[in-house]
Amino acid sequence: MTSKVTYLGSLRTEAVHNKSGEKIITDAPVDNKGKGEAFSPTDLMSTSLANCAMTIMGIAAQAHDIDIDGASASVTKHMGVDPRRVTQIDVVFDMPDRTYTSKERKILENAAKTCPVSFSLHPDILQNVSFDWKNI
Repeated sequence: MTSKVTYLGSLRTEAVHNKSGEKIITDAPVDNKGKGEAFSPTDLMSTSLANCAMTIMGIAAQAHDIDIDGASASVTKHMGVDPRRVTQIDVVFDMPDRTYTSKERKILENAAKTCPVSFSLHPDILQNVSFDWKNI
């Protein structure tokens, strides 16, 4: 078992990671009867794309001796209606102010776009993944 999720009431849940004991609280968003005081489940799904891509980039960076420490990503989730669902996820990676070769950029971009979460999302969800390279 990966995790245990408990309904806390008032449209809030707590997920506990079984191996580490780490906890994540979710709350329904304000546009769906919630308080919006924590990540919503669809926020987590969208954010997981960036987390996963960054992790796979880190693996590729280690394998190729590329320094990506300090990289960050901004995530924007777009919701649709009928049915209510995520229709688009925009991820913009803000890369550290270092000089990356075109080969290094290609390795990292490919890693980001081939992470397991990316492959697990429904093909109807548009994934816009881009990079802000400081020194091109």
